Amino acid sequence: MEQKMRLNKYVAHCGICSRRKAAELVKAGKILVNGKVEKNPAIEVGEEDEVSYKGKVIHVEKNKVYFLMNKPKSVVTTLSDEHGRKTVMDILDKKIKERIFPVGRLDMNTTGLLLLTNDGDLTKRLSHPSYQVKKIYQVQLDRDLKEEDFDMIKNGLELEDGLAEVDAINYVKGMSKKDVGLELHMGKNRIVRRIFEHLDYSVVKLDRVYYAGLTKKDLPRGFVRPLTDKEVIMLRHFI
Repeated sequence: MEQKMRLNKYVAHCGICSRRKAAELVKAGKILVNGKVEKNPAIEVGEEDEVSYKGKVIHVEKNKVYFLMNKPKSVVTTLSDEHGRKTVMDILDKKIKERIFPVGRLDMNTTGLLLLTNDGDLTKRLSHPSYQVKKIYQVQLDRDLKEEDFDMIKNGLELEDGLAEVDAINYVKGMSKKDVGLELHMGKNRIVRRIFEHLDYSVVKLDRVYYAGLTKKDLPRGFVRPLTDKEVIMLRHFI
């Protein structure tokens, strides 16, 4: 930080919360400046000041970036590929100067939402099972999903590496029974494909349409956009 800024803005820029919430924290006496409680959100602080929250010194975060991609098919979720296949980094085409990496993976033939960032702490939280990050997939099968198989998936399938539990399963409204919506928080490798393969279905198309509160709205296939400030705060503090 090169110049002074209002305390509530400083706290918000530390990634603690929104600016409005930061002002509330200050007024509630939750923020210390140079070891003393400061209840005036408008007071200006600079690099020489020590600002702390919950007993920890907080700092303005610099150059942390967050991007959302609607991944196309036949693209691998790696930084580089020894076989020369197109990667998600090729889609970015060096337009982003920071070194970012994908959060988790989508296999080569799975399309949909993929988050890319250089925020290691957020990546760890999003990837940890205890946070139960919600994901929704739209699945197209090679044949209609039978009612009895629908119920088996709904109640949980025992796979080779343990129980595969889903949070919800539905036939996609207005489409055939080949098209299924699946909501889950498990992060096991290829879990959606393996659920259906276990029941002798082939997955024709697999698209992640929702991830950790993020959707594909206004994001065409193969395009990338930066997250909004509101989305970044949502990810940091509600995940």
